[in-house]
Amino acid sequence: MEAITGSYITAFLLGLFSTVHCIAMCGSVIGALTLSLPAEVRESQTRMFPYVLNYNLGRLLSYGIAGAIVGLLSSPLSAFNGHLILRYLSVIVMIGMGLYLAGWFPKFAQMERVGAPIWRWLQPIGQKLLPVRTRSQAFLLGTVWGWLPCGLVYAALAVAATVGDPVKASLTMLAFGAGTLPAVMGAGLFAGLLASMARAKHLRRIAGILIIVMALVTTFGPMEHHQDHSGQVNQGMMEG
Repeated sequence: MEAITGSYITAFLLGLFSTVHCIAMCGSVIGALTLSLPAEVRESQTRMFPYVLNYNLGRLLSYGIAGAIVGLLSSPLSAFNGHLILRYLSVIVMIGMGLYLAGWFPKFAQMERVGAPIWRWLQPIGQKLLPVRTRSQAFLLGTVWGWLPCGLVYAALAVAATVGDPVKASLTMLAFGAGTLPAVMGAGLFAGLLASMARAKHLRRIAGILIIVMALVTTFGPMEHHQDHSGQVNQGMMEG
């Protein structure tokens, strides 16, 4: 249970620490989506808030679905301690993301090519939903946006894979999405101010270092959950 709770916290902090990346990448996306709203909505933050919220709720739904898929695919690995391998893999991905944010590993961006085929299929669907005129339309567009290729999302999925359960992996991705909400919601409502923050190299470097530190803490964190689980599996096989 402790390891699963740790995955939720790790995913949430991963989203929270990557604020500058979210603003730089998703800020431009939500800025474009905001510009598609009617002028009378854009002129009032009060009117615009429900649309920005629905964009993000749709995005989080897609994260949850992606987490469930990864959890389903990784769950068979519980039988032979495969989650330990996934745990170290997630640490490597998080360190790569941290180095990328800090500006020390730009090639990490190539990882985003993994999701390119899915995005090529979904992008035309998203274009058909523009311009946005209703909140439900904003929600649907948000679900498409959630599949935009992003190294940060893939790092969170690597964490979700270590849980080994579709429901808990989905919750891990929702925790990650919750961590990104302050930045992305803020980018939708205060785009100009936050965009200048995203360009600040020292903030990106701090965020990258925080993610690297978090990855190292994860590496040396408790593994009793995995050990107990594997012991139970082995005992069950012997009794059978």
